[in-house]
Amino acid sequence: MPAPESGSAASEAPAAETRKKLSLRAPVVVRDLAAALDIRPFRIISELMSMGIFASLNQDIKDEVAVKIADSHGVDLEVKHREKGGAQQAQKPAPEIKEPEDDEKDKEPRCPVVCVLGHVDHGKTTLLDYYRKSNVTAGEAGGITQHVGAYTVVHNGQRITFLDTPGHAAFSKMRERGAALTDIAVLVVAADDGFMPQTDEALKFAQKNNVQIVVAINKCDAKGANVDRVKQQMQQRGITSEDWGGSVLCEAVSALKGTNMEALLDAILLQAEVMELKANPKRPAEGVVVEAQMEQGRGPTATVIVQRGTLKTGDAFVCAQHFCRVRAILDEYGKPLKSVAPGNPGRVLGWSGVPSAGSVFSVVKNAREAEKIAEENKYKLRKAEEAEAEEAKAAASAAQKGMSDMDLLNSLLKESNEKVFRCVLKADVDGTLEALEGALLGIKSKRVKIEVVGGSVGPITPGDVNTASAANAVIVAFDVKQENSVPAMLKRLGVKVIAHDIIYMLLDMVKEAMAELLDPEYKENAVGEAEVRAIFSLGKNNNVAGSMVLDGSIRRDFNARVVRKGEVLHTGKIDTLKRFKDDVTEVKAGYECGIRVTGFDEYQEGDRIECFEILEVRPSL
Repeated sequence: MPAPESGSAASEAPAAETRKKLSLRAPVVVRDLAAALDIRPFRIISELMSMGIFASLNQDIKDEVAVKIADSHGVDLEVKHREKGGAQQAQKPAPEIKEPEDDEKDKEPRCPVVCVLGHVDHGKTTLLDYYRKSNVTAGEAGGITQHVGAYTVVHNGQRITFLDTPGHAAFSKMRERGAALTDIAVLVVAADDGFMPQTDEALKFAQKNNVQIVVAINKCDAKGANVDRVKQQMQQRGITSEDWGGSVLCEAVSALKGTNMEALLDAILLQAEVMELKANPKRPAEGVVVEAQMEQGRGPTATVIVQRGTLKTGDAFVCAQHFCRVRAILDEYGKPLKSVAPGNPGRVLGWSGVPSAGSVFSVVKNAREAEKIAEENKYKLRKAEEAEAEEAKAAASAAQKGMSDMDLLNSLLKESNEKVFRCVLKADVDGTLEALEGALLGIKSKRVKIEVVGGSVGPITPGDVNTASAANAVIVAFDVKQENSVPAMLKRLGVKVIAHDIIYMLLDMVKEAMAELLDPEYKENAVGEAEVRAIFSLGKNNNVAGSMVLDGSIRRDFNARVVRKGEVLHTGKIDTLKRFKDDVTEVKAGYECGIRVTGFDEYQEGDRIECFEILEVRPSL
């Protein structure tokens, strides 16, 4: 007997010794963990879902979660942090990129960055279209600009960088970002409409960011145009036109016909000359991301505006939790650029991920340093989010402790009965994703709560479908396509997609879907009324009320109630309806008929029979 025991122990020892050990650097990304464990990434995503965690392929997960998953696969995982001091040092803030102040003698004049703001359909894009000599308006779905584009215009040998911003109400954050990036704001006001709500909103953005304003009174040749009325409205808002004794440059133009369009460029350059815009082109570049997206065949790309220094191909820079080694720079027409000087835009390729619009980038020594700083920033961001979530959880727990048992029960019942519209958002560019989320969360309803469970840029992927399925959510997609395997997955998992390429149409579709979650409402609709004049017996417990139809009509198989002296005696359905000896389906007012209501035989002369129908009414938010 002892021999087998020793043999058993001997066989177990190697098994314990052969348990695989791994080490990964924080943060642990799903894709990297899958590669380290030598399993398919979607298997890990599935395991995370079973733990109540919804993560994409490129998302990082908590250290303890990664260790738990590795352990379930027979692997001991050690998560190492970047700093030598281990986990304690990991809490230290990421090293800041210290930028030296520019010497005045190193600064050179730079081109102005101009933002075009105004109300929807007042001609902002038509104005830029005239300068660019390309039909951008026709290319935008519904004729509404839905992205922020950066373009360069050359006038009298001087460059001007233009930003085109959306006018629709859903894109207010993108308009605000546009104003924050610029030196001069061209406020476009239609001469026939004057100042509108979004015009005032755009003016506030510009004033809040201390941006100089040039007013373009567009559609000056339109029917009902009144330039003086617009100038009067300007005076009321404290931006008096120069020809009215103020300091704001103003031009009456027609973007469609080209009237005074050159004079508007002269006014912009004059304003820029007064501002003495300068920057040092010889230092490492710094700038701002205007717009970002995931392009098929190119990966993540972003349109940036350089504010200081010169951005060159091959440079490495950090942008929040993302980094980039500049693989290529393209202009607005897709032509390659070797460098981008201060005040100029460029589309940059070579990103580690899709950056957030409005985030700042700074060039560093090399790609390795850029990656290190970006990952440390990502780690800090994740820790901050975890701390915020813990704080919210603690606050909710404290609030529950302060409740009585009955209040807590009522609160839980209310939550369980609450209708929730969960959605996974997809958009073509980052700014639109942000605007879409803001617009959806801005839908006010006391009856249906809206909850965004995830969102990303690019086409709808199998991972998005899995996330939506696990969260019982709908995919809300703006101007994106689906990967090849997605349609079959949607059908198999029963996930619904709401998609459109015009923002307000998409919002209307979401509102309709939210309303569909509500329980149907029913409304009674009166059809007709009859008075019993005589009672006819057709046998035992089978009486028919000889009646005169007083109002509307009486219809067979419709609901009916028998009323006597104001009191409802019985409610049922009309199963018998006769005219003389013939069975009929309807008898109108002014005619006599025989009526029998199911389950009732005690008719008396003078009884009223009310015929009605129950209509299902579509509930509203």
